[in-house]
Amino acid sequence: MRTKIVAGNWKMNKTLQETETLAAELAAKLPDTEAEVIVAPTFVNLTAAVRSLENSTIQVSAQNMHFAENGAFTGEISADMLLDINVEVVILGHSERRSHFGETDDFLAKKVSAALAKNMRIIFCFGEELEDRKSGNHFNIVESQLKNALFNLDASAFKSIVLAYEPVWAIGTGETASPEQAQEMHAFIRETMAAKYDNTTANNISILYGGSVKPANAREIFSKPDVDGGLIGGAALNSDDFIAIVRAI
Repeated sequence: MRTKIVAGNWKMNKTLQETETLAAELAAKLPDTEAEVIVAPTFVNLTAAVRSLENSTIQVSAQNMHFAENGAFTGEISADMLLDINVEVVILGHSERRSHFGETDDFLAKKVSAALAKNMRIIFCFGEELEDRKSGNHFNIVESQLKNALFNLDASAFKSIVLAYEPVWAIGTGETASPEQAQEMHAFIRETMAAKYDNTTANNISILYGGSVKPANAREIFSKPDVDGGLIGGAALNSDDFIAIVRAI
């Protein structure tokens, strides 16, 4: 059975004290749930988050990492650095990394391989822009992102990968993605995985929805058969909102 997951990407938010406060609030309010709960603070506060959540079932993820083990890569973080502070999960391919920092599918394929080589778990993000959706090219874009970054892997690698679909066109654009559109794309992603690998691989992989999930729409989105949870942005920065989303799953 696929794992249900609610992951909070805090992006470039929260100071050290705010990180510790939010982590403590989440640990105290976390309901009994079979879903995995993950939070991704900024790099400089990862250690504090790990310490604050050490007695909780909430996992800590990094928001990014480099594919090199070490070297002249100013400002970058390696897998070994993350593992050394007990961070074993990493988000790769987020739409903001792609758009703001020019990360390509080929570049991300290197990161994925590096993370897998260190036995890290990956939340791999992908999704189409507004122009792709309006032109009807959205399925082709999503398929190519998966193919170019992940389809060089053996099926066994997907035991360590969670997919996160981001409809970039529906985030901060005034456009709205319906739960039905989320389900349509998630079903397509699963079919694409089955066509490349097999039904077992496709049916066992968790696919998260990353399109502005909030307490008000979480339950309806999560009720769709191919949506296994969410990668949460803004709502993850408020403990009551995030916990409401956890309850919705």
